Amino acid sequence: MNTSGAVVVTGASAGIGAEFARQLAARGHDTVLVARRAERLEALASELSGHGARATALPMDLTEPGAGQALRAEIDRLGIDVAGVVNNAGFANHGFFRGEQLDRLKAEIALDVLGVVEISHAFLPRLRERGEGFLINIASMAAYNASPTMAVYGASKAFVLSFTEALWYEELGSGVKVFAVSPGATQTEFFDVAGESASGNSRRMTASAVVRTALGALDHRDPKPSVIVGGGNRVAAGVSRLLGRHRMTRTIGRMMTRAMAQRR
Repeated sequence: MNTSGAVVVTGASAGIGAEFARQLAARGHDTVLVARRAERLEALASELSGHGARATALPMDLTEPGAGQALRAEIDRLGIDVAGVVNNAGFANHGFFRGEQLDRLKAEIALDVLGVVEISHAFLPRLRERGEGFLINIASMAAYNASPTMAVYGASKAFVLSFTEALWYEELGSGVKVFAVSPGATQTEFFDVAGESASGNSRRMTASAVVRTALGALDHRDPKPSVIVGGGNRVAAGVSRLLGRHRMTRTIGRMMTRAMAQRR
């Protein structure tokens, strides 16, 4: 993989985003680290400097309108050449939709949906001009079925998956690799926000495994439009297609509500 140019990683202050930054730096990539928590970003940038690659911390709230354009403008001001983008930032509200705070749901949509669209739109033309590079959008196994108790999150990730697969086709032959990555429940700070029961008591994978799978796909000449992380999750996606949306929604709903009840 060509290491010329920097990779923008959103949600880089922890979890999957921080692990992307570490593994990209280990491959010789410069990185631009984007998240709200400045101290976390600065600490990670210092850590990555040990790999001999430059890391630039850009604290930014990606739920703000126009965040994609603002990020591109700041990167242009710094004179950084962008060779890739990892849209990883996101969070979930967990609970029955009727009881959720509307402002929190709107912030979730702003980050998980609009932020992905804005940042993709801001940088994809630049990548096309280069004739190479990549755009990786982080979806979720929640994209493959309705997600009772996490209704907006599941719908948001379904959007990311469909959106990214469409871009994959549009960019065929451009030299730009575009694909979505769908991990299952991953051991990160995601559950500090969403709550421990948001995994439905399913086994959690590591952020390292998620990123290794994503970068392994990136190494292929022609990555598929979507990458599911983990053999068990690939089987589960196939089973869900066989069972149909009605039965899967009932199954997932029972699993999630049971997990919520056990945590009370």
